[in-house]
Amino acid sequence: MASSSSVVSSSSSSSSSDKGSGRILQFDPFQSLVDEGFWRRLSSLKLDSLGLDQSPIPLTGFYAPCSHPKVSNRLTLLAESLPSDFKELQFSLERAHGNRNRCPVPGTLYNMNTFESFKALDSDSLLKKEAKKILDDIHSGKVEEDSAVLSRFFIISFADLKKWNFLHWLAFPALVVGPPAVVLNLQPAREVFNQGEAQSLSAALNEWRNSSLTTGVLYFLVSIASNSCATIRQLKDWKACQDDGQKLLFGFYDPSCRLDNPGWPLRNYLAFISLRCQDGKIQFLCYREKRGFADMGLSLVGEAVISPSKDCRDPQCVPKAVGWEPKPKSINLAESMNPERLAVSAADLNLKLMRWRTLPSLDLGTLSSVRCLLLGAGTLGCQVARMLMAWGVRKITLLDSGLVAMSNPVRQSLYTLDDCLDGGSLKAVAAARTLKRIFPAVEAEGVTLSIPMPGHPVPTNEVARVLEDCERLRDLIASHDVTFLLTDTRESRWLPTLLCASENKIAITAALGFDSYLVMRHGAGPLSVSDQTNSLSTVDGNGGQRLGCYFCGDVVAPIDSTSNRTLDQQCTVTRPGLAPIASALAVELLVGLLHHPNGIHAPGEIANSIMSSSEQPFGILPHQIRGLLPQYSQVTLIGHASNSCTACSTTVVSELRRRGTEFILQAIDHPTYLEDLTGLTELIESANSFKLDWDDETDDADDI
Repeated sequence: MASSSSVVSSSSSSSSSDKGSGRILQFDPFQSLVDEGFWRRLSSLKLDSLGLDQSPIPLTGFYAPCSHPKVSNRLTLLAESLPSDFKELQFSLERAHGNRNRCPVPGTLYNMNTFESFKALDSDSLLKKEAKKILDDIHSGKVEEDSAVLSRFFIISFADLKKWNFLHWLAFPALVVGPPAVVLNLQPAREVFNQGEAQSLSAALNEWRNSSLTTGVLYFLVSIASNSCATIRQLKDWKACQDDGQKLLFGFYDPSCRLDNPGWPLRNYLAFISLRCQDGKIQFLCYREKRGFADMGLSLVGEAVISPSKDCRDPQCVPKAVGWEPKPKSINLAESMNPERLAVSAADLNLKLMRWRTLPSLDLGTLSSVRCLLLGAGTLGCQVARMLMAWGVRKITLLDSGLVAMSNPVRQSLYTLDDCLDGGSLKAVAAARTLKRIFPAVEAEGVTLSIPMPGHPVPTNEVARVLEDCERLRDLIASHDVTFLLTDTRESRWLPTLLCASENKIAITAALGFDSYLVMRHGAGPLSVSDQTNSLSTVDGNGGQRLGCYFCGDVVAPIDSTSNRTLDQQCTVTRPGLAPIASALAVELLVGLLHHPNGIHAPGEIANSIMSSSEQPFGILPHQIRGLLPQYSQVTLIGHASNSCTACSTTVVSELRRRGTEFILQAIDHPTYLEDLTGLTELIESANSFKLDWDDETDDADDI
């Protein structure tokens, strides 16, 4: 940053010159104290609202009269010094409210996007610019209505949000409007006033400070009548005070504790007095307190001679100014933040940066609050969980009934060798535990449960347990917003698909072949959202045909696919790169769906759709994505709901609602029941009975 001659400390100078019997008046420089909460608020404001905008930000600083004989008060910046959000920044420039211990002062923040731009700021020009605002307020009369503008300040900063390091430099612009003021006398107030005057003045000042209307007024007038009665008045009454013939003092809240020098706020006060009220000899009161009451021993009364230059009487004058703190300061909050909070800030950083340029409509609130249920904690489940966390999802439940095997850790990213020992940990529990280790702020839960499946008859002694599992699965799906179907077999997806259709919940399937994958979002359930009677329909809530589910293309009911299988069929044998691809697509599909205005009723789109990027910033929203790794190809497809679907048709959902778990148990124990119920049996028989008549006659050569 360019060095500036304006970085001065008037009171640090040892020189003095006499003018008559006086000496040059020197001032105790203002000091600042920036609370950690200020930087945290600035970080949130920049990430959530400002982005790359470097426009000046209105601030409110706070200080109060000195209240300790050895400790000066500082100008303090707190979290409430900054606007809380973008709307407040745009529409409310009102100063933050203070109290008797925190008198509000207006300020400005210039926050730079880079360290280089911070260094390149012209500190001299910026100080003159801010000082000119004070001079304009003096000439316009604004000071008489709002005296706090005399203590106007500003701060330049650079916030390194990756390292939580904040570089900043404060300035308290002080006008240089003429020859230096000469102090003729400066002594404690009790040595200047007689007993009656001191008592009356103390009472008047205490009343002024106790009133909510005046406690934050930093500059005021003191008039003392011949009968020793003191009165405190606003600056706008200065003409009346001059004409009443009473003793007049110009008072201000002095943050300094020094007995040989007044505080910094007097500098601009003297400029105001010389330009608007009077020049020549004046008296001033440096008001200080002890335990919340006026202290005539700590307060100072001074007599000075002031005379502004002719140039400064010109409203167009660009004044000289001083007021920079000695040097920039740096604060690092990383060490003061617990690791979990740092993890949350770092995880959110990338998402918030995405909104700066590319995705201003990204709704991080929706993502952080959506509740996701992952059925299957294997290769797909582990990948989906991590992708969800990367997108800011914080509520994840994993469901699985298996144990971690030795073959799992190399393919399933949430497990290590330790999870395989002693027979293996429960997959769902181990996966949730790892998620919390990766990101402590995630609300991860592991549920150990076997999903009842068609084609897997239930022994009599297991009926109660299976029915309990059905009810628990129903409760889990009902209490979550999204269900991911990530299990190994088709039949294990049937009951979750049915329950999602009945509850009208978002369901997303990811399934793998050896070198192919399918990712799809299930359509809305048959419940008509516009019909308060809860009628069932194949028509979507928006009036179009519903999108299909994972089973809508099947002509047979799901059956047992796990029995009588060879070793390669018992294991999920896929190319290792498929799971990350399919998992990423599944999560991206969910994010797009959550940001679509129609939600679960959003129509399916294919890759050649012509869409406006402003309407759909995430691009198209497919129904199905099918990929083939050998050709590195991918297609998007649309399939509508089938009236004969064994999982989401009106017939099946109606039967579930009517009979409950009794229906589920029958579907599990009797493989053909679902086909009979939905009409698939009749359809198959009709297809088998269909015969084609072949023409056995041979065409002549001329006809070919």
